[in-house]
Amino acid sequence: MSITRFQLAAVGIALAAACLVAPDFLAAQDSRPTDYQVKAAYLTNLGRFVNQWSAKTGSPDETFDICVLGQDPFGPDLDRAVKGEKIGASPLAAKRIPAPQDVAGCRVLYISGSGDTQLSAVLAALGTAPVLTVSDSPDFVKRGGMIQLVLDGDHVRFEINIAAARRAGLTLSSELLKLARTVRRTP
Repeated sequence: MSITRFQLAAVGIALAAACLVAPDFLAAQDSRPTDYQVKAAYLTNLGRFVNQWSAKTGSPDETFDICVLGQDPFGPDLDRAVKGEKIGASPLAAKRIPAPQDVAGCRVLYISGSGDTQLSAVLAALGTAPVLTVSDSPDFVKRGGMIQLVLDGDHVRFEINIAAARRAGLTLSSELLKLARTVRRTP
């Protein structure tokens, strides 16, 4: 089945609305949201576009943890973004972790630019764990990360390393892939 431009545009509008309008903290803003408020909204919503998580996902007793490794650039914005949100039946939770060995339970891991010098070690420590890695560090997807948030003019866009996601056993939705600025398919 081929997708028309109209259908692709509709998916794009839906993702943009989910990322920019759905979280209450963005809708309530009087002025334009900051880049990190938009990035917090992306972190809150990216997990919805992973087609395959482990069998435990969706349990109301288990939180869907979005973790920040390294210096936290979000402050309270990430906490506000996850408040009251769910993926499946699991409530979202924002966690700050001090070291790569603390990633147990994380579903989405934002690797702060402050940990950029350790990036290779962090990705190696994760191995094939089903953790969606995200960062705004330069060349993140080229270095083995899964989703890199990039500024494109006044907008936050993203690039995807699908090979890294597959290595971790994650299947990203085709809708997400179509909206990416770049999709890297080889390691």
